[in-house]
Amino acid sequence: MTGSMTGQGRRVLVTGAASGLGKALTEAFRARGDEVLATDLAEGADLRLDVTSGDDWAAAVDHVGRTWGGLDVLVNNAGVAGGGRLDVATLDEWQWITEINLFGAVRGTRAFVPLLKRQGSGRIVNVASLAGLVHPGGMASYNAVKAAVVALTETTGHELASYGVTAHVVCPSYFRTNLMTSLRGHDTALAAVMSKLVEESPTTAEEVAAAVLEGIDRGDEVILPDQAARDAYALKVGDRATYDAVMRAQAAKLDRMGNEGAPA
Repeated sequence: MTGSMTGQGRRVLVTGAASGLGKALTEAFRARGDEVLATDLAEGADLRLDVTSGDDWAAAVDHVGRTWGGLDVLVNNAGVAGGGRLDVATLDEWQWITEINLFGAVRGTRAFVPLLKRQGSGRIVNVASLAGLVHPGGMASYNAVKAAVVALTETTGHELASYGVTAHVVCPSYFRTNLMTSLRGHDTALAAVMSKLVEESPTTAEEVAAAVLEGIDRGDEVILPDQAARDAYALKVGDRATYDAVMRAQAAKLDRMGNEGAPA
């Protein structure tokens, strides 16, 4: 089929598509009439893709080329949850989350850039987090990799603009999903806080997905898909002193919860 940058009929690849936001995005694209290659490590995906594997990415590019002859939207969505206070999280935890959440997007982008350049069109959509823009205490590794994804996306947009390729980064706040099943780390106090925020969020993955598609259609380079994300970022930009006070109070509260699970 021939893809288009607007309207229906786009050719879309989504990573981490078997559950959570990836599944919601896949369903939302398909509901609009787009063709979606849903990739994941889990069963139920159209194509197995481990975002840490260069071979898997090469196979995905080959599959897209043979099946569609091109790609209109690449969605680097696959990711895991993690974090932990600076003296609690281990370097192994830092390396694990960086390999998946940052280098997964880097590998996907590198894999498809030659194809997108040749065809002279396309969109790269990287799912980061509000943590890429707003940096609460206790989440240094997660904040750092998501901020890096924001920087990667902006750089990609600048670098590929002359080829007709645009880049968009998605920065949602907490929303109800199964992301916490991937949570790994020694900081059990942080895990309890994050799990509660996810469970009690009024926002669903489907609502985030709908907002993401609207943002892509508008050409937004930074997509803040929920009100909580927009409010938090506006506070940081508009009133830095209050923002800092709120963040430091939250960090102090986390510290008072103790160091259960801290490595010896």
